[in-house]
Amino acid sequence: MSYTALYRKFRPACFEDVKGQDHIVTTLKNQINSDRIGHAYLFCGTRGTGKTTIAKIFARSVNCEHPVDGSPCGECPTCKAIAAGSSMNVIEIDAASNNGVDSIREIVDEVSYSPAEGKYKVYIIDEVHMLSIGAFNALLKTLEEPPSYVIFILATTEVHKLPITILSRCQRYDFKRISIDTICDRMRELMKEEQIPVEERALRYIAKTADGSMRDALSLLDQCIAFHFGEELTYDMALDVLGAVDTEVFSRLFRLVIDHDVSGCIRLLEEIVMQGRELMQFVSEFTWYLRNLLLVNTSENMEDVIDISTENRMRLMEEASLVDAQLLIRYIRVFSELSGQLRYAAQKRIPIEIALIKLCKPEMEVETDSLLDRIRTIEEKLEKGVVIQGASGQTADESSQSIEKPPLPKAIPNEITELIRNWAMIKGSCDYPMKSYLGKADLSLAPDGGLLIVLEDGVASDYFIQHKENQETLQNLIEKTIERQVSVQYQTIAHKEDFEKQYVDLTQLIQIDIEEDEDEDAQDKTEPF
Repeated sequence: MSYTALYRKFRPACFEDVKGQDHIVTTLKNQINSDRIGHAYLFCGTRGTGKTTIAKIFARSVNCEHPVDGSPCGECPTCKAIAAGSSMNVIEIDAASNNGVDSIREIVDEVSYSPAEGKYKVYIIDEVHMLSIGAFNALLKTLEEPPSYVIFILATTEVHKLPITILSRCQRYDFKRISIDTICDRMRELMKEEQIPVEERALRYIAKTADGSMRDALSLLDQCIAFHFGEELTYDMALDVLGAVDTEVFSRLFRLVIDHDVSGCIRLLEEIVMQGRELMQFVSEFTWYLRNLLLVNTSENMEDVIDISTENRMRLMEEASLVDAQLLIRYIRVFSELSGQLRYAAQKRIPIEIALIKLCKPEMEVETDSLLDRIRTIEEKLEKGVVIQGASGQTADESSQSIEKPPLPKAIPNEITELIRNWAMIKGSCDYPMKSYLGKADLSLAPDGGLLIVLEDGVASDYFIQHKENQETLQNLIEKTIERQVSVQYQTIAHKEDFEKQYVDLTQLIQIDIEEDEDEDAQDKTEPF
């Protein structure tokens, strides 16, 4: 006799065997016991959570000659015929391969014939979202008012693709992802029955990898057992078969990243590649590892959310204390973007190497959150006594001493004076967020006699310097207000207080002139004729 896969061999035969979907099982059993059976059901949820299994159990239950608390007895001729697939009362249809109008019209024609035996004809349409629009339209009227002996059960993993006209005619049941503990308990029970020794850590890792799918978990378990047949299935063996990476490797990689050790990160990635690990899975699990670090960093009570051993939790807490939450958010962002890039990458290793270099070299990025990492790097170097050099090769102290405030201009062009006097009106004419960013700007005189807008390094400076269209908008507004052409340049500074040290504040100079002019006018008005 040929071998039967675990997920087929141990498929639940009654409601009591179904794990992790108690809210659905209880509702269906109550409907059967109270004889309040609906005519159309919609089972939706992720793969491997029991949609088709519960549909088949329900089909047997409504036709069972001797149901037991809403579950099929499994002994009567009707139950045996349905279980063997020989009953004419239960019709399973795969909408992925029978998605045309003709297939649905055949169902509509068959519905008019009552069942030869049993109470109900049950139509189970799997992957119903694959039906064409014409097929849905052909099903609508029958789905709304079928004969009393017909039940439709529609199953789908993508409920958002169903027309609202179908959704409104069905009782909807959402299948949850099955918890890791529930999957582990079920696998442990089956392995005891199969008399196969399995390490607990291996079961938990397989359950986690299954991502809430019981079927996926049993398939992965089957694969691991086959590879190491006749031996106890250990955690390391499960990692080998599934191409996964041990948590300890993620810890090593994280510490290399926060130490900015590019060569160490690349060497560790080389080890992972040479071991034949699946790179997509590696990126996904390292992102999950960073997520766990973030949760530990931001809250003290995360034992229920983070499903790891006490030993690993202590290591997470230690590593989470090494960095702040903003830095972890940046790491997660970089690797989340990497996951999307890898789907279409011919060489997956190269984008991963680039991402690791980005983490180690925050100065390569222009995003705001990378600034925190750059500041942290500089602070660490200063604590260690490393001299920070400027762009010209001068040290920080030398460069700060060499910066001299430019001398006062001998004469300010008339158009600049008029511009400063109308600056409040110009800012008020702008739309948000330009109005907000200009409120943070300081004004000085450019070397060519034009206007110099000085902004603190950050979002405001990026808004103008990196986007030429924003510069053009402001330029047009200025020229429209003063009716003259003015040269406008932009400059960034590290801190707001640096402006007074390096630049002449035009607003103060021109404000003095304005006040003096106003005082002179007032004196003229008081002199007698």
